[in-house]
Amino acid sequence: MDPQDAVTLTQQAMMTALVLCAPLLLVGMLVGLLIGLAQALTQVQDQTVAFVPKLVAMVAVMLLCLPWLIEQMMEYSTNLFTGIPQMIMGS
Repeated sequence: MDPQDAVTLTQQAMMTALVLCAPLLLVGMLVGLLIGLAQALTQVQDQTVAFVPKLVAMVAVMLLCLPWLIEQMMEYSTNLFTGIPQMIMGS
C-alpha cells in the first residue's frame, strides 16, 4: 500500500461521511433558520422553541432517508473490503 492509496481511502471516507450527513444537516439548518425567523418576528426567545422542531425534523428526515443511508454505507463498505487484496498486492 503506497501513500496515494491511503490518501484515496481517506478521501473516500470523508466524502462518504459528508454525503451521509448532508440531508440531516441541511434540514436542521433550514428548520433552524425558519424557527429563528419566526422567533425574531414574534419576539419569543425560548431555547426549547428552537430545539424541539429541529429535533423532530431531523428524526423524520433520518427515518425517511434510512434505506438510502444504509445502502450508501453498504456500498462504501463493500468497495472497501473488496479493494483490500488489490491494495495489499500493489494494484
